[in-house]
Amino acid sequence: MKRVITLTGLAMAIGLASMGAQAADYVAGKDYRVLDNPEKISGDAIIVREFFWYGCPHCNVLDPHMEKWAKTKDKDVVFFKTPAALNPVWEANARGFYAAQLLGFEDKTHSALFDAIHKDGKKLFDQSSLSKWYASKGVNEKKFNSLYNSFAVGTKIGRSQEGAKRYQLSGVPAVVVQGKYVVTGESAKVPKIVDYLVDKARAEKK
Repeated sequence: MKRVITLTGLAMAIGLASMGAQAADYVAGKDYRVLDNPEKISGDAIIVREFFWYGCPHCNVLDPHMEKWAKTKDKDVVFFKTPAALNPVWEANARGFYAAQLLGFEDKTHSALFDAIHKDGKKLFDQSSLSKWYASKGVNEKKFNSLYNSFAVGTKIGRSQEGAKRYQLSGVPAVVVQGKYVVTGESAKVPKIVDYLVDKARAEKK
């Protein structure tokens, strides 16, 4: 028994050392980017925004990693999914996302739309195809189409575009932490870097 405890303790020590080494390996300019003019965010919460486009294969790979992270994130972290609207095609998907969000269907349809496009090969990049697809998931098609070009959705699109410009984003996926740090990539490493930056942003508040 003593040997097991000793070995377990050694394994834990090695594991902790490894975790420390991994965190220390996250380097600005390599693993993440620091914005020259960071956004000033007031309040106690740490804001994390994931910019994505449903047609992006890299965003599709990252999605399950971020979904898993969102379920275990710290309580003081507020997570926003932000569809990028950098061109007309991307904007169509962004409008669909926000229309579904306003109707209370974000959680039910978000990952499902990635699957429909990347696993099922469906072309869902305009209002007509999107309205029919969302309707197949239980969304009221008439309400969806009404919201699609509404002022409310247009306002959210504008904020997404302003955010992409402010954070100097030229592509997706991109995860922005506290309006200051930008993480790109699609691997399971991304949420780990995000957690590292959340801790960093939290420490900077003190």
